[in-house]
Amino acid sequence: MSAVLQSSAPVPSPAANDPVPGLPLSDKPAHVIRDDAEAIAVAHALAAKLIVGASERDRLRRWPVEEIDAYSQSGLWAINVPRAFGGAEVSYATLAEVIAIISAADPSLGQITQNHLGFVAAVRTVSDTAQQKLFFADFLRGVRWGNAFSESGSRRAADFETRFTDAGDHVVVTGKKFYSTGALLAHYVPIVANDEQGNTWYVVADRNAPGLTVIDDWSAFGQRTTLSGTVVIDHVKVPKSHLIPAFKGYDTPSADGAIFQIIQAAVDVGIARGTIAETVDFIRTKTRPWIDSQRDHAWEDPYSIQAVGDLQIRLHASEALLERAGRAIDHAVAEPDADSVAAAQIATAEAKVLSTEIAILATNKLFELAGTRSTLGQYNLDRHWRNARTHTLHDPVRWKYAIVGNYFLNGVKPPFHAWS
Repeated sequence: MSAVLQSSAPVPSPAANDPVPGLPLSDKPAHVIRDDAEAIAVAHALAAKLIVGASERDRLRRWPVEEIDAYSQSGLWAINVPRAFGGAEVSYATLAEVIAIISAADPSLGQITQNHLGFVAAVRTVSDTAQQKLFFADFLRGVRWGNAFSESGSRRAADFETRFTDAGDHVVVTGKKFYSTGALLAHYVPIVANDEQGNTWYVVADRNAPGLTVIDDWSAFGQRTTLSGTVVIDHVKVPKSHLIPAFKGYDTPSADGAIFQIIQAAVDVGIARGTIAETVDFIRTKTRPWIDSQRDHAWEDPYSIQAVGDLQIRLHASEALLERAGRAIDHAVAEPDADSVAAAQIATAEAKVLSTEIAILATNKLFELAGTRSTLGQYNLDRHWRNARTHTLHDPVRWKYAIVGNYFLNGVKPPFHAWS
């Protein structure tokens, strides 16, 4: 890996919103991470490279092609593959910390990993041994999965109109998806689809399968380079070996939902970290002291000192809850039952609340503390607020407060689905 990654993008189609071809898999196997300590070390080393050009990628909406290859080739996309299949099987506290480290450098890249790592966990939960061997080997060599989960036109997030039919040794799937984070830069796209009996499956299609069209039409003002646009699925053929029975993950207690959720919380912790670091740097290098402070330097302003202290305390509290949630998920993975899974869900919900609050608070305070100069376009500091505001809209925290309160007040376990 070079010391500085040069951002680049595949040549787009001539017309806007045309389908985009997939990227090839590297001919060199990915690095295989062996333990938690190595995962953290690799994340720090990679983040130091990913932060270079992150602002420019956001400003120009430049595809992170070399960056995503470096990320998956680092081995970090396979850190929750079980040890029995050659993986590191790191603690979910470690996995969350890895995502926070990457997201502090570039939260779009941190988010792109979210569904992939969640699918790794799902394969462990619901796939048979043959399918686990197939997919875990793929993950370890650097294969990236995107997602085709949500449907923007459905009544509720869990309502899926995408269907597949049995065609002998394969199935044929048809539908349309949006918010398809990672699909553009993936090697495979797991499509959430229902069978003829109404059961929900992950139908894992080759990114370049005939009939699978991925469109770069993501227009959100934040998380701009997640490229979370549209996937059109028009009679796509998928071998039955690539059908994952997603519904089984929620037939009996499992930590799968909490795993999807803790990664979202980790992205927001990363956004807060990166923002606070940039706030401190700006105050110390560019901000002028206020005239009434009677100080020579902005960093001597007592109100700024107090505000930065408040931000750090809230960040540390969020980090502590994130680690606690990871440990609760570890327990639920090792000993899954209704109680351990509910405890993991609740701990993760608590982490989600604080991570959302510190991400929004930190990205607002940046401008208040850094001053008017921080709003200049040359610094592009608004990207932090745009990213925080966009990403924290996943899984509304007002409902997290509700399930936590109902659990502790009335003993009601959280709803059991991928958003909880």
